[in-house]
Amino acid sequence: MTATVTTPGAPTRQRRALSPRALGRRALNRKAVLPWLFLAPGLLLALVFKFVPMGKGIWLSLFEVRPFLGDKWVGLDNYTRVLTDHRFQDAVGHTLVLGIGQSLGAIVVGFVLALLLEGQARSLRIVRTAVFLPVVTATAVVGELWRLMYYPTSDGLINSGLGFLGLGPVPFLDNPNTALWATMAMGIWIWAPYNMVILLAGLAGVDRHLYEAAAMDGVSLWQRLRYVTLPAIRPALGIVLVLAAIRGLRVFTEVYVLTGGGPAGSTEVWMTRAYTLGFTRNDIGGASAASVVLLCVTLLLTVTVNYFRKRGDVR
Repeated sequence: MTATVTTPGAPTRQRRALSPRALGRRALNRKAVLPWLFLAPGLLLALVFKFVPMGKGIWLSLFEVRPFLGDKWVGLDNYTRVLTDHRFQDAVGHTLVLGIGQSLGAIVVGFVLALLLEGQARSLRIVRTAVFLPVVTATAVVGELWRLMYYPTSDGLINSGLGFLGLGPVPFLDNPNTALWATMAMGIWIWAPYNMVILLAGLAGVDRHLYEAAAMDGVSLWQRLRYVTLPAIRPALGIVLVLAAIRGLRVFTEVYVLTGGGPAGSTEVWMTRAYTLGFTRNDIGGASAASVVLLCVTLLLTVTVNYFRKRGDVR
């Protein structure tokens, strides 16, 4: 019988025997795992509170939800019923008008604010902070303030200002012809500062020598904006456009606080219609179907906008 004697230095020699490639692979594995450890809590929360409910909503959209009686499989009937509902179709039309108007208005106003507030002066920093306050304020609070400003008598803030111009009090939120536009104005006021910050970051990367060369050549202000500023901030504009498109389709709080979808359904949008189906009419299947369709449209719109943005960057 032969005894095997292991010398104390054997493990050390084995570790030293590892090739540099194996050591590099081990270090790479550690570097690959470490970020996921930091991301794990956030991913877990997203899974529990976002992706699982999303999957449940897709599942419920295929059923007639009957509490205490058992859900009944209906397939795509919920989608057919929702998409052929004239009130839902009107809500989609209102969503498109409000989303396009609010997005374009916020982009234009944000761009103007970015041009006016660009610079390194300390006073500009204070003004930029003040202008950005609507973004960090709760949308429900902002909506309540605007609802008071739109008060339909001469005591309202806006109507009192119109009184100095000899214009009678305007029922902004009580008139079906003006309610949607009044809601759009509030949305522009909320999101224009958000776009301003992104566009300011884009303006910071513009080469100042291009402005100096344009000034020496006698280029007008409009030509400077068109041929120097806008091409330079195209990536920032692309980001703003994607975010604005998503926001426009998913608008809810502004409408719910200001009008609740009224008067006479003139401001009812996609999300408020889904909310009404689910929580007022107790039609969980229909509300889930409307939400799933919104998810699909949002994904399609995001992919389309990104595709055209990348094509523009390549050109």
